[in-house]
Amino acid sequence: MRRRSDAYRRHAALPVPHVLDYAAELVLDGRSLPRPVNYLLARIRPPEGTTLDPSRRPFVVVDPRAGHGPGIGGFKADSEIGVAMKAGHPCYFIGFLPDPVPGQTIEDVALAEAAFLEEVGRRHAEADGRPCVIGNCQAGWAVMMLAAVRPELFGPIIVAGAPLSYWAGVKGRYPMRYLGGLLGGSWLTALASDLGAGVFDGAWLVQNFENQNPANTLWTKPYNLYAKVDTEAERYLGFERWWGGHVSLNAEEIQFIVDALFIGNRLTAGGITLDDTVVDLRNIRSPIVVFCSRGDNITPPQQALDWLLDLYNSVDEIRAFGQTIVYTIHDTIGHLGIFVSAGIARKEHDEFASNIDLIDLLPPGLYEAVFEPRAAVADHPELVTGDWAMRCEARTLDDIRALGGNDLADERRFAAAARMSDINLAFYRAFVQPFVRASIGPAVAETMRRLHPLRLGYESFGASNPWLGWVAEAAAATRKGRRRVAADNPWLSLQDQASRQIAATLDSVRVMAETAAEDTFRALYGSPALQAALGIDANSDRRPRKPARSLLHTRLIEHRIAALRAGMGDGGLPEALVRALVYVGMARGRVDERGFAAIRRLREGREDARALSLAAFKAMVRDQSYMLWIDEEAALAAIPQLLPADTAARNSALDRLASVLGASGALTGEAAARFDRIAALFTTPHVSDMPVPGPHDGPIAPPAPDLAEAVATRPDGEA
Repeated sequence: MRRRSDAYRRHAALPVPHVLDYAAELVLDGRSLPRPVNYLLARIRPPEGTTLDPSRRPFVVVDPRAGHGPGIGGFKADSEIGVAMKAGHPCYFIGFLPDPVPGQTIEDVALAEAAFLEEVGRRHAEADGRPCVIGNCQAGWAVMMLAAVRPELFGPIIVAGAPLSYWAGVKGRYPMRYLGGLLGGSWLTALASDLGAGVFDGAWLVQNFENQNPANTLWTKPYNLYAKVDTEAERYLGFERWWGGHVSLNAEEIQFIVDALFIGNRLTAGGITLDDTVVDLRNIRSPIVVFCSRGDNITPPQQALDWLLDLYNSVDEIRAFGQTIVYTIHDTIGHLGIFVSAGIARKEHDEFASNIDLIDLLPPGLYEAVFEPRAAVADHPELVTGDWAMRCEARTLDDIRALGGNDLADERRFAAAARMSDINLAFYRAFVQPFVRASIGPAVAETMRRLHPLRLGYESFGASNPWLGWVAEAAAATRKGRRRVAADNPWLSLQDQASRQIAATLDSVRVMAETAAEDTFRALYGSPALQAALGIDANSDRRPRKPARSLLHTRLIEHRIAALRAGMGDGGLPEALVRALVYVGMARGRVDERGFAAIRRLREGREDARALSLAAFKAMVRDQSYMLWIDEEAALAAIPQLLPADTAARNSALDRLASVLGASGALTGEAAARFDRIAALFTTPHVSDMPVPGPHDGPIAPPAPDLAEAVATRPDGEA
């Protein structure tokens, strides 16, 4: 504890406190921007022996400002930054200083991050794609908001442990979502900011984290340290350096976060504007990777994924918006483990970094990333880049619903809590806030900040406490005579048994408290009388905070479909191969990294293929996929028109197609039948003037459902 306190003081005294395990150089200081903020853009210097490929897209890691300091994304060698550099990607880091610039807002921070990404884009203009941006926890929603209004800045987006649908959850689990309603809303947030003289102390957010697991906070964490005191100290002290690096937010920033997001749930409802533009996550053009865990009680899978149910009625709508969304759900890892665990970095983050181009090339739709040990791969294991083989399996919104979530009555309860919060906040601002602000000056606010219980826990064992000056010498003397007890010592067994019992008791108390909190919330805000008084229509069958549909977008889709129908016969052999690849792959319902590796090898070995940029190839994959979804029969019938007249060239192309498809395993069932059909098309005699179905021709066979119709029609059939 003495060493922890000394490290706490040294860390706080640094001009730019962080816990990055890598050397970094400042690229852009947010305080120099027209709307200054306390954020910084840094370039990560690769460690000795690491070679970066300047042609590969850069990675930008954005750390959360949720009470702790920056650096968790590069806290260890096995980290998000570490695995990205191992895959050859240049890396940048967006962090922040402990204290905000007076007056800065969430919008100012978003505009600063846009400037940072512009700078990264300029530095890597020749790279094979736009930057891949990783948003951890609270940084996830900030990245998504910015990507919705500035989509041109982004390559693939990875949001790890990031809440996006704030009311979502499962009855009997994840009680943190009830906290705002039980405390009467966000007026307490305003009070805490006023007690800080306009600054919100991030230590309160850290306190909320600790309160979610009292067994770990009060017993398991310290017991694990003391029971393994000879070996655990360094790991413990390294983590505590980040955990105790508390940072602050302006009152305007934290109030926006609580009102608009966690209590208001306005992110997916079109209730937030950024730079005078409505934030609509459907405008994001980049692939989105959502990484969450069932073991995360801070951001459970529902809060990470249910925004899809808020925004879309079907996967066809996701495709109609041109979006590619990939998710993966870990079974056990906790919230912090998503960013900190070396095991997670070596598996999920390593695979995302190694296969980011594969994700960028996926046809629009919804997928789940599934990981299989390389040792279990039977076919072509040499095409697997790491210890795990990643495949993306097609999913529907029913797979998201199967995770569990709120019903309509639950949504009304949270809507009532949001209304109550607005009312209580208005009363506080009108009748209490003027007196609090008049009573609290900077000196009083600073004193209360220093007396926060978490800070006192770090401070009390340090050099400022004269009663503990003897600890250093006593510890050194104790180590000299230290002896380990035998593993079969009965007192050691009794100690472990007592520890488990204490932890179980604290867990039982937590469960009882959470059950009482949930029952109270549901009874209070489920009251028909209270809902009526707050203006909640209990008879409506429409979910509160449901986003509006855009008629303009429907019309744009119709024009896009017409253009694609007219262009089914345009192109040549590359378009034919991609169309055939997508057609056969659709029967498998998955995309495997081995198939992409085979494509990459073929591309590297052929000069004509290398001339096609990754961006152009991505656009081709999307266009050919859309053509098959719009009218599969017409798209297939046009393939012979795209092929060269030379029979040998056709046969060679068919062989290349077979090698790519076979890289993920032998074709069977429907996939094999589809390949046979493609083979027949490739061997069809070439006729240069073969008529191609145009936008006004009749379909060759009954057409697939029109995407425009899918967008314009609700599930109940009402247009």
